[in-house]
Amino acid sequence: MSARQIKITAGGVVVTAGLNDSETADALWGALPITGTVQTWGDEIYFSIPVTADEAVDSQETVEMGAVAYWPPGSALCLFWGPTPTSAPGEIRPASAVNVMGVIEGDPTVLDGVPDGTEIVVEKSDE
Repeated sequence: MSARQIKITAGGVVVTAGLNDSETADALWGALPITGTVQTWGDEIYFSIPVTADEAVDSQETVEMGAVAYWPPGSALCLFWGPTPTSAPGEIRPASAVNVMGVIEGDPTVLDGVPDGTEIVVEKSDE
C-alpha cells in the first residue's frame, strides 16, 4: 500500500489509488484536489489536469489493468481498466506513451459505468 492515497469520485463511483514515487506523481499530488470532466476512450477514462510533465524515461506504451497514468500530449490523467481502441488482444494500450503514477486498489472495472461528461474529482484520501 502506498503512503500517498488518492480518492477518485465520478458520479456514484468511488475508487482509491496508491501513487508511486515518480516526479509525475509528485506533481499530481501537489495539484490536488482536481475536478474535471470524464472523457472515455475504450476502457479508459481521461481528462485534462493542471499538471505539466514531460514523457518520463520509463514511460509505457502498454499498461496494466488499474493503472493511473499521465498522458503528456494532452496533460491528462488516465485511468485504465481494459482495452482501448488501439489495444491488441490481451493488452491495454494508451494512445501514446504514458507516465504511470500508481494503481487503483480493488476492482477498476467499476469505472466502466461512468459516462462521458460526468464530473470527476481527484483528491487526497484521508483513509
